[in-house]
Amino acid sequence: MVPLSFANEEMALAEHRALYWPRENALLVADLHLEKASFFARSGQLLPPYDSRETLERLALAIRRTGARRVFALGDNFHDREGTERLEPHAAGMLAALTRAVDWVWITGNHDADAAGACGGTVCEEAEVGPVVLRHRAEKDGDRPEISGHYHPKLVVSARGRRIARACAVRSESRMILPAFGALTGGMDASDPAILSAMQPARAIDALVPSSRRVLEYPLWRAAA
Repeated sequence: MVPLSFANEEMALAEHRALYWPRENALLVADLHLEKASFFARSGQLLPPYDSRETLERLALAIRRTGARRVFALGDNFHDREGTERLEPHAAGMLAALTRAVDWVWITGNHDADAAGACGGTVCEEAEVGPVVLRHRAEKDGDRPEISGHYHPKLVVSARGRRIARACAVRSESRMILPAFGALTGGMDASDPAILSAMQPARAIDALVPSSRRVLEYPLWRAAA
């Protein structure tokens, strides 16, 4: 884990795409998009049908390594409303075991509504934890610190003629957008106007990429002096 600070709280990026909050002993993940492969398979786009299993294995590892006793899944937990019905038995068993093992909260997203509630845990549109509001999509009018998902941010850079993209978090003084945790999730350039707009008002917006020992901060936007 690599430490970072947000809303005067000490946190850490875990397994590159999850956020661990030690004071709350909570793990935050966004955009699992479980059963995305099976969704596309219905229209003839055949993808390896193991995305849910891979995502849940990585999530179980993050829980084990952090020791988290609470999990907040920040929306788009399944790729569509019928995703829970398509879970193959092994993945369904993994998910059931996880939701029994920890205090699990599903925050609803635009893809899955409240479908994930059938898998255990509790369901809500947003949650207030300490000084922070947890929701799926950033709300520019909010006046409290906020952590969300939805945009699947990736830092995109060019080096030696190559274009490199890496999942990242995006942080301002009062908002943080987490990267997508799911195995088959794509991404949006963290400097895309849609993301920068969602982070306003802000004095500075940075992409956060974990290295082996610390979080690397890449400036995305600065307010005019």
